[in-house]
Amino acid sequence: MSNENQDQKGHDSDRWEEFKERYLAELKGNSEQLRLLKQELGKGTVTLVYAAKDEEHNHAVVIQENSALFR
Repeated sequence: MSNENQDQKGHDSDRWEEFKERYLAELKGNSEQLRLLKQELGKGTVTLVYAAKDEEHNHAVVIQENSALFR
């Protein structure tokens, strides 16, 4: 996750939709990271770890909600 997106994480629920869009665009724009993510998702269960205190608004939630896009 870029520093810019890191600073704008989903801490503010009003900005959650904006964060999700930016993070998905960032993933799609990073072909190597996207390839690795797809590779791991293709193997089966993937555990997504995050440091955010908010369990409902973090990058792992974005990946989980959009996992079909990465298969």
